[in-house]
Amino acid sequence: MQETTQTQEMTVLLKENERVDDLQRNGYRIIQNTEKFCFGMDAVLLTGFAEAKEQDRLLDLGTGTGIIPILMEAKYHCAQLTGLEIQEESADMARRSVALNGLSDRIDIVTGDIREADKYFASASFDCITCNPPYMIAQHGLANPADAKAIARHELLCNFADVARVAARLLKPGGQLFLVHRPFRLPEIFTTLVQYQLEPKRMRMVHPYVDKEPNMVLIGAVRGGKPRMTVEKPLILFERPGVYTAEVRENYGF
Repeated sequence: MQETTQTQEMTVLLKENERVDDLQRNGYRIIQNTEKFCFGMDAVLLTGFAEAKEQDRLLDLGTGTGIIPILMEAKYHCAQLTGLEIQEESADMARRSVALNGLSDRIDIVTGDIREADKYFASASFDCITCNPPYMIAQHGLANPADAKAIARHELLCNFADVARVAARLLKPGGQLFLVHRPFRLPEIFTTLVQYQLEPKRMRMVHPYVDKEPNMVLIGAVRGGKPRMTVEKPLILFERPGVYTAEVRENYGF
């Protein structure tokens, strides 16, 4: 069954199992499929951690349904934003979300492989790159490696070295890469970033509770930056089960 949803800017077709969610930013909304992969808190935290300017050109690698470019436009109003996504179904939802918000002149969604990103875009053409990459290595224990959720969570179609390599190629000198990942992979992440001349400059650990170990890490790196990194204070998500901390409520709208 197909439905339509409408704003002042655009009427957009909704497909089976799709819904429209309010992003609590500039009145923006996003189309998601409840049977596929919906965006999580990690994407929202990444946009809160990332930095950009109005004149910047931004690229989001593995954009999924377009959550990061839409939130980055809401926060920074970048001159041009692009999302690269290999799964056509997700890319289609992203394009319709962009249209739903009247942002088609600001945000482009490109269907393509992260590993071949330097074939789609010119070298040193972006000021800022964001990425919420797959966290898990390989496909151990996966019942269906072709499933959209599996592709989003596991390194089935690209690995972290692919992300670092194309980011280094596509960023301008001094351009910034922002990513969210899992702390257990930090040694590999730092080694790989430095290998591709992406110098880690900022890091912030994310803890579910003040007395629990971190389960996410936010990292900012600069192409050709000098060695010196700032470790920011930890971000604590919950005061108690179901209750976000004041920082999360005030800064992220949860």
